[in-house]
Amino acid sequence: MPPARSNILHLLEDYLIHHPGERAQLTPLRAELDAKAEPTCRAALPRHITFSAVVIDRDRRVLHIGHKTPGKLLAPGRAEPQDRTPLAAALRAVREDAGIHPGDLCVTRQFLDQPIDIGVIDIDTGPARSEPAHRHYDFRFAFYLVAQQRPPLTLQDEEVAGARWLPFPDVRSPTLRAKLLDSGLDGQPEPVNACALIHDGHGRYLLHLRDQREGIWEPGAFALLGGGRERGDSCLEATLRRELAEEVPGLEPTGLMPYAVEEATSADGLAVPVEVFSGRWNGDPDKVDLQEGVLIRWFTLDVLDRLHLTPGTGDLIRQHEAQHPPAGDVTHSACPPRAEAPAGTVLHVVGVHLLLQDELGRILLGLRHPDSLYAGGKWHFLAGHCEQESAVTCLVREGREEAGLVIDPSDVEFAHLVHLVDSPGAQPRIQLVFRARSWSGTPEVLEPDRCVEWRWWHPTDLPAQVVPYTRAAINGIAAGHPYSEMGWGER
Repeated sequence: MPPARSNILHLLEDYLIHHPGERAQLTPLRAELDAKAEPTCRAALPRHITFSAVVIDRDRRVLHIGHKTPGKLLAPGRAEPQDRTPLAAALRAVREDAGIHPGDLCVTRQFLDQPIDIGVIDIDTGPARSEPAHRHYDFRFAFYLVAQQRPPLTLQDEEVAGARWLPFPDVRSPTLRAKLLDSGLDGQPEPVNACALIHDGHGRYLLHLRDQREGIWEPGAFALLGGGRERGDSCLEATLRRELAEEVPGLEPTGLMPYAVEEATSADGLAVPVEVFSGRWNGDPDKVDLQEGVLIRWFTLDVLDRLHLTPGTGDLIRQHEAQHPPAGDVTHSACPPRAEAPAGTVLHVVGVHLLLQDELGRILLGLRHPDSLYAGGKWHFLAGHCEQESAVTCLVREGREEAGLVIDPSDVEFAHLVHLVDSPGAQPRIQLVFRARSWSGTPEVLEPDRCVEWRWWHPTDLPAQVVPYTRAAINGIAAGHPYSEMGWGER
């Protein structure tokens, strides 16, 4: 699917706020966005839209590609129907034309994901071209090379004839040249995102479970709170405080201080330097009005290996605790005691479930008593609710009390999460599914008021009456997905 017109229009309008003198020149572009034809399609003549990558090295030189047609030296760029966003189109162009991959690049603090320039390029007709003379409106995005040395170029032979790195004063496009000379761009990558390593001083760290949606970085993973810089942010601490106010209003850590610089990967594959701030807070996550993501929870080091974390998060937390040993007793709790929530607070009810598979790959399910809450008369994972204990401790206890199984906590790992809303206006419920790699004992019915039978089922031959979120988790795990989301109509 090509970039949405609304996305392109937003880029244009924001650009014209900063460059009002170009409004008359770009008026035909605005009309192009209102036309029926797809504006990024090459068949949209006499005008269409392209997206280019302005790649800048540490010596403030810009990559130019020699195009066989139209015979110009330009920044690599184009647009195709498969491009999800304008930024993704520019990145694809530089990868295909020059062999520079998104992970070799990062955005700049000055422009972020906004174009540095919108150039107007007239393309002449000729005997070698099958299309008439026309005009490109070229959205140009600035990127820095991440590495000190330029990566070797791999030029596309079919359309590209050579490449050159030109200093700012020699850049071929007059409009781009003027903006580069006035930009303050120095070719030196710097953090453009900020996140918070929030701890309570007693060994607990706050993690945020991300949504499983298109465009989300590391969807379905536990991560630190934070986000990307915006043009109006005065500094990265301002970025972080704005992000916290938007994501978790009311959560205000104290003593925020720069702690480390990490590197993440954006949804488009770009390298993203991230400034990590450390700060303290000792509140109840259930009393926070969460606006983005699925849930936030306190976690201790002993459960990190069982969670699906964003890359580097576990190592960062371990490093911080080693440098700042917790004071007093550590509360080992992934499921803190429930507290009364104020009116209007979105409270997530957390259930924990255990996936057990035998040597034939069959899954253990229990037939719940007809009067059991949520799962009466249906097949269900071995499950329970935390009683002022960690999720893993809860499952080990439930396995022993409900089915007579002995499970080593060190053999339990996080496997899947289902975010479920039972009915309109109901409190969301979080179903955390863990997998035990080994156990001992034979399942037996020890609590008949909850479970009347245990049976092993092959994942492709489940009974008809399976609790829907149990089925969703089994299917998700089989597909390699860490997260499922179910609306109330799917229950």
